[in-house]
Amino acid sequence: MRRSLALGGATLSVLLALTACNANPTAAPNAGGSTTGTAKGGTLTILSAATDINFDPAKSQNLAITTLGLVLRRLTTWDVQPGKPAQVVPDLATDTGRSSDSGKTWTYTLKDGLKYADGTEITSADVKYGIERSFAPELSGGLGYHKNLLDGATDYKGPYAGAELASVQTPDAKTIVFHLKTAYGDWPWIASMPAFTPVPKAKDDPKLYNQNPLASGPYQVESYQQGTSVKLKRNPNWDPATDPVRTAGPDQVVFQLGQDTTVAAQRLIADAGDDKFAFGAGFVPPAQLVQIEQNPAAKQRLVTSDPGALSYLAINTRRDALKDLKVRQAIQYAVDKRAYQVSSGGAIGGALASTLITPGIAGRVEYDLYPTDPSGDPAKAKQLLTEAGQTNLNLVLLSENDQVHLSQAQAIQQGLQRAGITVTIKPADETTVIDEITGDRGDYDLTVSSWQPDFPSANGNIQPLFASSEIGGGGSNLSRYSQPEVDALISQATAETDPAKAQALWAQADKRILQDSPVVPLTYTKNSFLRGSNVENFFVAAFPAYPNYLKVSLKQG
Repeated sequence: MRRSLALGGATLSVLLALTACNANPTAAPNAGGSTTGTAKGGTLTILSAATDINFDPAKSQNLAITTLGLVLRRLTTWDVQPGKPAQVVPDLATDTGRSSDSGKTWTYTLKDGLKYADGTEITSADVKYGIERSFAPELSGGLGYHKNLLDGATDYKGPYAGAELASVQTPDAKTIVFHLKTAYGDWPWIASMPAFTPVPKAKDDPKLYNQNPLASGPYQVESYQQGTSVKLKRNPNWDPATDPVRTAGPDQVVFQLGQDTTVAAQRLIADAGDDKFAFGAGFVPPAQLVQIEQNPAAKQRLVTSDPGALSYLAINTRRDALKDLKVRQAIQYAVDKRAYQVSSGGAIGGALASTLITPGIAGRVEYDLYPTDPSGDPAKAKQLLTEAGQTNLNLVLLSENDQVHLSQAQAIQQGLQRAGITVTIKPADETTVIDEITGDRGDYDLTVSSWQPDFPSANGNIQPLFASSEIGGGGSNLSRYSQPEVDALISQATAETDPAKAQALWAQADKRILQDSPVVPLTYTKNSFLRGSNVENFFVAAFPAYPNYLKVSLKQG
């Protein structure tokens, strides 16, 4: 689940000023107002830089607490509250799953009285079908942990080819049973992912479902204007008595699409008219963070996360020039992490990183295999390049073409140039970049990305980015790293049902991966979000580092 670092635009002088004063307007987790009650009514506006929203759960990488969670429910979901660790809780199911066969079989029972927006009953067969369609090649791109875990799923191509997935069974309309290849203690978290949304076969149209899914959550899609807006209205058949996490405060939710993050932030700072009832889906740009620091009224409405997602430089290990370990280690020493941090907003944009498992994840061990000054060690890098016989290295860095991504790319470029490495920045739009780095071709040497674990386990830090199964095909192994020893560690940790033992294995994998230097950890990012003055229950908890859309409400009267 690649997390874009679209922070908006700012000049380097502004960024340096922010870093120099170490500005950190971190608000309390409940800076959005009281979380003790939920007012009903009004229209909430969400300002988004995205030009579309894909509501098809098979294609989605959406977090359980953000956009899709307003419209679609899953077997389990996340209980995310201020000042508390995220918990997996039942959603459509009566519990988070009952394991048997030493953790290889998981059984769920649906709650009573569950209905779609059209009044029809939600059944276990719908959940099964929703999972099966996520295997269809035409619906690729969604979170796919379950695809590698379900027994007999390796060659399964989805229901459109006329086949069912035998490892998912529905003995009756309310029971669903999953048979896994191996024990998997984190399965309740997997069942909270978008693919575990019920989809009735009779209502499925894979070409159109992305804009008008059959709602199971508190809202349904009222209108979808590509590139402009998406409007949600209440689902009259959603029963709050069955839903432990969604408060459904606003009567309507409107996504304004294609909004420049800088313009959106300026609107929210001004806090005029309907923008009082809005918040930004994107991170507040660095220049506006400086502006907010000098504006007490706006500062009260800013929420900044703890260090969380990992931003990193991926080194394509399959490129001839980068197959030599010493070359990749030279890049570790040549990178100027401090310059990258400045380009990302300074201290408020993130803390310097050295590990793959991110802060706040159980079992994380602090270490630094490549200790150096934060600005790097060009002399050490040159020495390693000389030993590798690479004294005239030319690399291509694929970057998104907005101002901040290009600024970050330039920070990497300048750092590597000090060690004699020539870096050509290849800018492209976000869709093109994502298609290239997750596709099968891999026509790039370097790329900067960020990663928020899909669930709060070290598994979510390691497996998606470094398992060889995640190379190409929409996977997130951007360094195209393949190491049998690491794959074996990942398999062992995944199958371990004792949390302490599993955490120790993940920590071992963390260090073993960085010994091969497929990535350079850059920063643990901090995300800042801004709300209008009439938005309540707006907060960012310890995990994930994003607002909980499911709790937001509006002041009334």
